[in-house]
Amino acid sequence: QWRLVESGGGSVQAGGSLTLSCTTSGFTYSGKCIGWFRQAPGKGREGVASLGTGSFTQRYGDSVKGRFTISQDRTKNTVFLRMNNLKPEDTAMYYCAAIVGPRSGCGPLEPSLFNVWGQGTQVTVSS
Repeated sequence: QWRLVESGGGSVQAGGSLTLSCTTSGFTYSGKCIGWFRQAPGKGREGVASLGTGSFTQRYGDSVKGRFTISQDRTKNTVFLRMNNLKPEDTAMYYCAAIVGPRSGCGPLEPSLFNVWGQGTQVTVSS
C-alpha cells in the first residue's frame, strides 16, 4: 500500500523555522516526484515545492522561494521541507504528495498530477 506520513508541523512566531518530514512506504522511492502542498482555510491547494528523488530536480512556488528548501534522505525514503523566515501567510495544512506510476518524473507543481497523498500536518505562524 502506497503511504505518505507527514510530521513536524506546529506553531511558531513569525520569523521562526520549522522542518517538515514526509516518510514514504509501499513503493520504490527512487525515480519518483515528491511534492509539498499547502491549503489555508477557504483557499485552494497551493504547490510549495517538489523534488525528483532520482534526478534531484527541485521546484518551488513563488511565494516560498528563498525561504523554503526541499531535501531528502534516500536511506530513509524521506523528504524534508525546511521552512525559514516563516510568515503568518504561511499558515496552512501542509500535505506531502507523490507521483507514483508509469510517469513519475517531476513536472509543474500541480496537485492534480500527484496521485498519492498524506494526511497533512498543520503549520501555524503567529505575528
